Amino acid sequence: MARAIRITAGDVSASAELNDSKTASAIWDTLPIEAKAETWGDEIYFGIPVRAEADRAKEVVALGDLGYWPPGHAFCVFFGPTPASRGDEIRPASPVNVVGRVSGDATVFKNVRAGTRVTIERGAS
Repeated sequence: MARAIRITAGDVSASAELNDSKTASAIWDTLPIEAKAETWGDEIYFGIPVRAEADRAKEVVALGDLGYWPPGHAFCVFFGPTPASRGDEIRPASPVNVVGRVSGDATVFKNVRAGTRVTIERGAS
């Protein structure tokens, strides 16, 4: 089942899709979500009102992956290396549940600064 979402951070907006994981379902059921972005290398993240345990959590993710970071109850958008990365890999601070991916170019989020208002809402499927 395709669960299309739209992520908007300031002037930047991208379509994405949530996968069929339990964590993604919990996020879907909570939408819309509004928060203030934090940045960590080429990642934006922000706390969300979802509590989930690690579920097939990954130490390294792909460009455009959307993650849920269990220790911080945070939603993450990965668009390049982080301070924890080794070489060209994209490594979260600690393992994340991959909950979906950006459709198209995730690097549009490179211009998002900490404190920017971010919204996640259901999109057209």
